[in-house]
Amino acid sequence: MADVYVPELADNPYGQTSIRDLLHMSSGVHFFEDSNPGDDRDRLGRDLFNPHGLGAVDAVKHFDKRDRPPGTHFSYASIETEVLGLVLSHATHMSVAQYASERIWKKMGMESDGSWGRDASGQNITYCCVSATLRDWARLGMMLANDGRWNGQQIVPREWVLQATSVATGDGFLAPGNANPIFGYGYQVWILPGERRMFALQGMDGQRIIVDPGSKLVLVQTAVWTSDHDPGMREIYALWYALDAQYGAPWPH
Repeated sequence: MADVYVPELADNPYGQTSIRDLLHMSSGVHFFEDSNPGDDRDRLGRDLFNPHGLGAVDAVKHFDKRDRPPGTHFSYASIETEVLGLVLSHATHMSVAQYASERIWKKMGMESDGSWGRDASGQNITYCCVSATLRDWARLGMMLANDGRWNGQQIVPREWVLQATSVATGDGFLAPGNANPIFGYGYQVWILPGERRMFALQGMDGQRIIVDPGSKLVLVQTAVWTSDHDPGMREIYALWYALDAQYGAPWPH
């Protein structure tokens, strides 16, 4: 449970949720997010971005009603990534940005520094606000396409990447078409429909990394979309599937 690492959340339902269910955004805790002003993500953001704000632990404590049993229903909620950031920083005794720098960025020899936003308490705001260059995002995508391996070194455990980017037997509620009308969901990763394992990391305003491990094909997009720009992501995925059809590995028959 998350409160093993973050005892300040022992009396909160997020603290009483397993890390796996948080990774799947299936805590069952009530958090309404539709990317419009006034939703719960907006409320969370006001606490985190205010230079005199509460900080992550106290901001999370505002959300304390569980609607469903954990591990039964997917509901995209940025706060679950925020709780995971608290778990990681408490477990490793370093900031999430420092951990990512030591375990990923430096080991991969990224060409540019990245940056990560922080709240008033010094905690990295883990539901958003990571900045890096397009080529370094592409390097990250290629590492994931190679199941966590980069230049002969295993950066992320292979089994973790496979679990993160697949839907396990018994987790049908996370499958493409069930988690949402198009995509499935893994460990903080969107899973594309189809016979072959493909997945995507997707930002809220048109940023994404789409990965086909079978052909080692990666597409990176950086953008600043308005809230009504291509809400179904039809343009970018039409491009992706066209590229994958031309350059990707043959699909199984």
